[in-house]
Amino acid sequence: MPQAPRITLHPVSQRVQVHVDGTLLADSTNALELRETGYPPRRYIPREDVRMDLLTPSETTTHCPFKGDTVYFSLGDNQDIAWSYEQPIEGMETIAGRVAFAGEESE
Repeated sequence: MPQAPRITLHPVSQRVQVHVDGTLLADSTNALELRETGYPPRRYIPREDVRMDLLTPSETTTHCPFKGDTVYFSLGDNQDIAWSYEQPIEGMETIAGRVAFAGEESE
């Protein structure tokens, strides 16, 4: 029996908004939901729908063997509240440059 893929991507049909401390950071009708075995679903939002001018690049970086190298962003005292894969590994190109937010678990 073939094994289910570890990661699947699904278009999100409804509008996705992300607020942090009362500030609207993202508003998109073009989000992708990434479902990864063992993790809560995460919504990846196109950068053009994110207030990148409010986010500061963090010094934090991590590596995911299934998605690639991660860069993080902070908002004031809220450290590493968002992340992005600038150059994801082969097969994950769809999430390149999209932004996901911590605490933004899908409903």
